[in-house]
Amino acid sequence: MNSDMRKLAILLMIASSVVISFSGLIVRILEVGPLVMNFYRGMFLMCAVMVLLVVRYRGATIVRVISVGWSGIIAGIMLAAAAITFLQSLTHTTVANTLFVLAAIPFVTAGLAWIFLKERPSSATLITMVVAFAGIVIMIGEGFTIGAAYGNVMALLTTLSFSIYAVLVRRNRQVDMLPAILISTLIIMAVVALMRQGELEISRQDLWLCLLWGGVMSGFTSACFIVASRHIVAAELTIFMLLEFALGPVWVWLFVNESPSRWTLVGGALVICAVLGRSFAEFRSRGSSRHAV
Repeated sequence: MNSDMRKLAILLMIASSVVISFSGLIVRILEVGPLVMNFYRGMFLMCAVMVLLVVRYRGATIVRVISVGWSGIIAGIMLAAAAITFLQSLTHTTVANTLFVLAAIPFVTAGLAWIFLKERPSSATLITMVVAFAGIVIMIGEGFTIGAAYGNVMALLTTLSFSIYAVLVRRNRQVDMLPAILISTLIIMAVVALMRQGELEISRQDLWLCLLWGGVMSGFTSACFIVASRHIVAAELTIFMLLEFALGPVWVWLFVNESPSRWTLVGGALVICAVLGRSFAEFRSRGSSRHAV
């Protein structure tokens, strides 16, 4: 049973990473600024999570929200901080710099999980992380620069914040941590509203795109992350995020005709092979063990 749930968790993380990798395409199509798109993405994500909680718990929804306690509140703050600093990084440094720093998320998460959860990553997981990181380095090619210190610091804060969020969710896996996402969306919306001083105009087309992005894609991805955290160690959880970085440029290329460089495709292919190869090997080894029994 545990083996089956672990396989399901891996499949959920792969599926969610593929789904959320279309975010870059949506950002390219949207005409509003990054702050406004984050506000409406957060609003629709909040609605999606509320629907999930009400459908699952009905009259006990409020009790479930309260049950996340301080761990859930801190997790929500960390997730909001990751989203806000990610936006700051993208607008103050190159995409390559941001991508390079975020590729360290699995390593930071593995270190924190090892210290606080006593989850030591397996050799296979470490090898996958190193190969996938190498793929990210190949993808960004010569785009990485030493300057833009503020943007690089923001990317580091994104990495640290999301890693802490992942470890907190894993640590409290016996509790449904979906309410933590509600907290994060409320923080994001409040911060954006203050920064924009209430100016949040958006076209109908962009509103529909934000609904797809936040209400469907981010809602699905967030739910998958919470479910998978109960059956996969923290380091492995974040490895699958690298699929998003690898696939994102492909969708923009196919649908918007924004051609990626040769190295972007080569590095992305290496990331995909590393993550999917690790998953395939996992399925085969566990399948063989079951037949042996």
